[in-house]
Amino acid sequence: MKIVFFGSPAAALPSLRALLGAGHEVELVVTQPDKPAGRGRKLLPSAVKAFAVEQGIPVIEPAKIRTDGAALERVRSAAPDVNIVVAYGQIIPNAVHALPRHRSLNVHFSLLPKYRGAAPVQWTILAGDAESGVTIIELNDRMDEGDILAMKRVPVGPRETARELEDRLAVLGAELLLGTLARIDSVIRVEQDAAGATLAPKIKKEDGRIRWDDSAPAVDRRVRALAGRPGVYTFFKGRRIGMLSGRNVETANAGQAPGTVLTVGKAGLTVACGCGTAFLVEVLQPEGKGPMAAHVFSLGTRIDPGDFLG
Repeated sequence: MKIVFFGSPAAALPSLRALLGAGHEVELVVTQPDKPAGRGRKLLPSAVKAFAVEQGIPVIEPAKIRTDGAALERVRSAAPDVNIVVAYGQIIPNAVHALPRHRSLNVHFSLLPKYRGAAPVQWTILAGDAESGVTIIELNDRMDEGDILAMKRVPVGPRETARELEDRLAVLGAELLLGTLARIDSVIRVEQDAAGATLAPKIKKEDGRIRWDDSAPAVDRRVRALAGRPGVYTFFKGRRIGMLSGRNVETANAGQAPGTVLTVGKAGLTVACGCGTAFLVEVLQPEGKGPMAAHVFSLGTRIDPGDFLG
């Protein structure tokens, strides 16, 4: 089957690799433009672009595909039987969906109609859901509202991070995609139940700031959901401190204000949270430095019980 593939991050790679491995002809890859990264702000390609270039697959990078007539013509000239979309990062116009005879299929990392939007995995962890999964839908001109072709459910681990869950769903999605394509002419399409729809909007950088007045389980979910992207942080004496890992602990905070450091030890920093709970910070990253154990940080920085994180 001739395919135009739309995708950008590493989470899209299992599907692209699976398509090639199954003998499908990927005629064109559409991905996000190179973006500055790192301290030097050097322009870097998306993970999908880097892989496609290695494989010798033509690549285009429209800044705004909704208004890029040249991109539309490139897709048209590729003459795909179907477009495959996995974490592309832009809303694709209906004119593109209408080009192939099988239109555009999307691998979405949630159990639609739950978590329509750009960040379904992060919102799954933030909500503390016990279950997640992958849904294959046919795209239309409304965000993640197309008919369902296939769905697979999986449990979410009690300590699973968004990155870990996304990695699992990416592999599962690739398998589900191949199975769906194999029966594309006979698959039954099911309309989504709009009554069960929820949104998973794009995560903003400020969403990563820890709210110590949340309960410790909620703080833990925020760290597991957002530590990888866009990053979780707090402040200590005006310095931004990244939070990389930790866990809620059974330590009574004796009515201390949320954000108060309760204990400092080899296990890390225990911090008071809302609802009389406490969170143990285990690994952190001071601004301008690399990751380190919270205990190591406490040895190099004067931090004592009674100090405040905010």
